[in-house]
Amino acid sequence: MTQPNCSHICSSYHQAIEFIGKRWMGMIIYTLLAGPKRYYEIHAAIPGISDRLLTERLNELVDAGLINKKFIDSSIKKVEYELTPNGLAFQEVIQSIQKWIDLCDFEQITKK
Repeated sequence: MTQPNCSHICSSYHQAIEFIGKRWMGMIIYTLLAGPKRYYEIHAAIPGISDRLLTERLNELVDAGLINKKFIDSSIKKVEYELTPNGLAFQEVIQSIQKWIDLCDFEQITKK
């Protein structure tokens, strides 16, 4: 059996892992899997994330087409973030990572 040329797959895989592996990126997506959230709700759900970094990551996710930034009509400017269909596709990935963490005692692995 001939091994396919994986240069395109390897490049795309590496880019995807680098993107989702950015600090807090996975946690933001995980938080939004529960449904649309306002900025302060996302911030409260992720202890330790700075305002600057949350804003930066949300903008990256919007630019990548993984979340929508929805402006809510009201007298007070309200913004809500929600996953797009492409963002929702991460649900299985994040659930798989959670299962792996639970099975592998990930805290022990990282201490070695």
